[in-house]
Amino acid sequence: MRQTPLLLMMLAALGLGGCAGFSRDGGFDAVADATRAHLGKEVKWPRSAHAQAEVDAQVAGLLAHPLSVEDAVQIALLNNPMLQAAFQELGISEAELVQAGRLPNPRFDLRHASAAGQYDIEETLSFNVLALLTMPYARDIEKRRFAQTQNSVVQRVAQLAKDTREAFYAALAARESLQYLQQIRAAAETGAQLAQRMVSAGNWNRLDQAREQNFYADAAQNLTRAGLAEESARERLTGLLGLPGQQTGRPALQLAESLPQLPAGPDSLPDVERAVLQQRLDLQLMRMHIDELGKSLGLTKSTRFVNVLDVGAARVRQGSREEPYERGYTVTLEVPIFDSGAARVKKSEAIYAQAVDRFTQAAIEARSQIRLAYANYRAAFDLAQRQRDEVLPLRRAVAQQNLLLYNASLISIFELLSDAREQVTSVDGYIQSVRDFWIAKSRLDAALLGNSAS
Repeated sequence: MRQTPLLLMMLAALGLGGCAGFSRDGGFDAVADATRAHLGKEVKWPRSAHAQAEVDAQVAGLLAHPLSVEDAVQIALLNNPMLQAAFQELGISEAELVQAGRLPNPRFDLRHASAAGQYDIEETLSFNVLALLTMPYARDIEKRRFAQTQNSVVQRVAQLAKDTREAFYAALAARESLQYLQQIRAAAETGAQLAQRMVSAGNWNRLDQAREQNFYADAAQNLTRAGLAEESARERLTGLLGLPGQQTGRPALQLAESLPQLPAGPDSLPDVERAVLQQRLDLQLMRMHIDELGKSLGLTKSTRFVNVLDVGAARVRQGSREEPYERGYTVTLEVPIFDSGAARVKKSEAIYAQAVDRFTQAAIEARSQIRLAYANYRAAFDLAQRQRDEVLPLRRAVAQQNLLLYNASLISIFELLSDAREQVTSVDGYIQSVRDFWIAKSRLDAALLGNSAS
């Protein structure tokens, strides 16, 4: 069938549109670069057995020694299956980007009718010209959506890092607390046994003996609760690291001996405006969404009156088989009589304005979140510092004086044991305050990145 120059030009454009392909890295390199810039950590997206084996070896190397918080974060970023699932969103978004750069396939229509040796045959080969005209706009929109997806994945990385840090500090604090509560129960058990012997010997009354026994029962219950809390915290950390947990033949997860010490002093309040304008990933994502909506609004306005436009070549035979084909072209065009597209434009304008208003409010809330996160961080530091520098020294001084009084037979063994229990309780309180400080520090860092969910 003879083709018109216009048809040849459109088919050539169709071939060019089909050349859009996938990138080598699938958009992952931008995510890896952002992770290094924001977190100083490495992420990998293994898409082969060999790449997965390399990741497994790296994780095994980190697990071979007691983990620091940075080791734990690195393992999570390499090994967490949910994060790997988030990386697959890059593949989905890139596929949509590639699809936006390809025109729809041409359409062939055949109409055939015959009667008494007479034929009515119409053959048409057409394609969507409007898709060709709007392809640059559609591809630009998908590029922005792809960038949004990359930014969203970086947010997921930052969220996982934050959650892992908090789970690590919680697991360490729970383990240390369990150890001190074991000491409290041991002291309570000693007091209860001694009180029982003294009552049996007639040297003590039943009321004081009941108090010691009650304290021992409370200490045993608290220890059981602490054991459950330690196991829960450890299991949460194990899950975030993407590990199957303790199994036969597999070494148990090793953590650092204790929580990190408090820094010499708290950090100063960050530059809130700079953080909001340059660092917040959520606001960057919203800005990208606004740009995308702006492009979509422009496309909606451009196609307001013409939403369907198909052009193609046609040949027609009417009569006997000996009759020649009539050659020509066909145009399919939507006539905007009942729908001028005003409703679609109005909707796009409202969606765009809505996104701008939401961004404005999000920026206000972001500033507030950073200030509040810093206030919590500073308060947590002050509480932990006071516990360390004032409460613990005073408790040790009281313990030393009580020991002197006991050696001088001025107080009983029960008073000495009670003081020892209170001293251990003070140490446990300090552990919790240090844990709260490091969690507050993690949440402040997350607020600066735009990932401040608790």
